[in-house]
This record gives sequence, C-alpha cells and structure tokens, in this order.
Amino acid sequence: MTDALILAVYTVAACALLARPLSAARWAERAPRLAIAMWLSACASVVGSALLAVLTATVPADAVGHGLARLFELCTMMLAEGPGASAWAALGVCAITLSRLAASLAAVLVRARRERGRHAAMLALLGRPDRALGAIVVDYAEPLVYCLPGRAAKTVITTAALRSLSTSQVAAVLAHERAHVRGRHHLVLAAGEAFARAFPFVPLFDVARREVARLIELRADDVAARRHPRAQIAAALVGLATGRVPAFVMGAGGQSALTRVRPHAAPRGAPGQGASGWRAWPPWRCCSAGPPSWPPRPR
Repeated sequence: MTDALILAVYTVAACALLARPLSAARWAERAPRLAIAMWLSACASVVGSALLAVLTATVPADAVGHGLARLFELCTMMLAEGPGASAWAALGVCAITLSRLAASLAAVLVRARRERGRHAAMLALLGRPDRALGAIVVDYAEPLVYCLPGRAAKTVITTAALRSLSTSQVAAVLAHERAHVRGRHHLVLAAGEAFARAFPFVPLFDVARREVARLIELRADDVAARRHPRAQIAAALVGLATGRVPAFVMGAGGQSALTRVRPHAAPRGAPGQGASGWRAWPPWRCCSAGPPSWPPRPR
C-alpha cells in the first residue's frame, strides 16, 4: 500500500506542480528536441504512475520487496483462483484510461488527416506547382508559408509572401517547412494534443500541448539554420508574423513567430546562449571550463 501511495502522490504533484518549473526552463529554447522529449515523458510518467498506483494497490503487501519468485507465485495463485473484485476493478480502470488515451490520439489523427485531405483538394484547384521553389504557390493577399504533412506532403507559399520576402528568406522559410515534413512533427503534435484531449482537467497536459507546439517550431528553425543564416530566418519570421494558417497545418509564421526571433538574434557562442542540448546544462558548463589550477603556482 505504501508503494501505491507514493505513486499516487507523485501523480497528483506532477499534475499540479510540474508544469511551472518545466515552462520556466530557459535552456529549452536552445535544445528544443530535448525539451519536447521532456514534456512528453512527463505526460507519460503521470499516466503510467497513475496506472501503477491502481495496480499496486491490488497486489498483496508481502509480494513487494520479496523478489520476483514471490511475486510470480502470488500471480499464479491469483490466476488459479480467479481475480478478485479489486483486481477486476483495477484492470477496468487501466483499460478505460488507456482506451481513452488511444481513442483521443486516433480522433486527433483522423480529424487532421481529413482536414488536410480537403485542403489538398482545394490546393489542386487554386495552387500552381513551382519546381524552382519545390512548393505550391497560391494567389493570396496574406503572407503565408506552411506545409501539409503526411504521405503526400506539400509545402505552400502565397504570392504575398513571395513579394514581401527576399529570395534568401524564402529559401530559409521553405527549409523550415521541409524540416517539419522530414521530422514528422505532426505526429509529435498529435501526441501532445491527445494527452490534453483525453484528460482536459489535468493542467500539465494543457501546458504541455502548448509548449510542444512552440518547441516544434523552434526545432524546425534550428534545422533550417544548418543551411541558412539565422538572420534571414529571423527576418522571415518577422515578415510572416501577421499571417494565420489553418489549425491542421504547420506554418512558419503566426502568433509564435515574433517570440522565436530572440533565439536567432542572440549571438551563438555567448555564455549561457550559444550552447545547445546537453552542453547548455549547468553541470557540463562547469566541467567544460576545466579543472581549477590547484595548488596555485607561486609567483
């Protein structure tokens, strides 16, 4: 029972308190892929700990901490005698929880695929492929650049975006969208959306959904920055900030565009800003400075 209580306490504490420190992590902008994994792992740990708390509460106390042989013996006895009412209740709770999560994920994926299919049909009528750009050009007065992920992925740019952005900026923002397609980022967004949709009363899941969406864009920016100057990416983001793409596509502009300019404007290699990934963690930064000179050399 103590193990079940510990797991239950972690579940409640993580749901209520974990979102704030994770959102305040300043290194997340420098290592968005690691931050995305952290957010999704936190969500999965909450669900897993809740299920384990329910299951552990039904296991006899003498089976915990006495080795696998004792646990297997008790499991064999329970199977031979038939599960009790508490075991059936625990299994029912776990089945309902996992079914709800799976149904939410399926609903998110199916709805997004349906909407993207309709939009692709519209693009086939209104857009024109541009082989030089590797994208579909649409006559539209609002500057937009976005992609339709999936098997038949498409990258779309409007004529207003072509007029407002320079050639190098267009190339940078198209690289951003291709990074979404190659990285299958729509599946990562679907996972975050599934947690929030399955359990809307959990604050952690709602914050995780928003943070994952923001970090996905930062990750695509980093991939585009491998071949294009960050100054061009930042300028393109400013030019696309006023555009609003449909919810079922992934666009470079939108509300988060201006907030993403700061990582590109920060000088790479500056203390606290240039490191990325695990090199940005304080322990590594301390170690990378080298051991102190001790004892001090006499002058």
